Amino acid sequence: MSDLFDPSKAISAISIVDDDKSVRAALETLMRSLGHNVSTFGSAEEFLESEKLHDTSCLITDLQMPGLNGIDLQNRLFAEGHRIPVIFITGHPDDNVRARAMNAGAVGFLAKPVRARHLIECIEKALQAA
Repeated sequence: MSDLFDPSKAISAISIVDDDKSVRAALETLMRSLGHNVSTFGSAEEFLESEKLHDTSCLITDLQMPGLNGIDLQNRLFAEGHRIPVIFITGHPDDNVRARAMNAGAVGFLAKPVRARHLIECIEKALQAA
């Protein structure tokens, strides 16, 4: 994995939104091990109400959550003028939803369980897009 990550390109802040605490913890551990600053949120609404919204350089979000789902979150961010690169993770991959998310500007759309290597590749794409 280390050959994929260049610490000089570390994202200033990654936000993780997932209603599953264990997924948040695992992703947070991985991102911190790569040198990123990380904030986690149990819902899209919690993220949108946080001070981290304006500091986030990359957002990793679950697709299916109570309240606002990941697509709704992406749409709201875009509508409000936030151009945060979004990486979706989901336990229920669907080609139509994937196409909608990617066409709306998502950097990645990954099925759970997420392979670290694939997530790191998406983070690299987000860095290049920023």
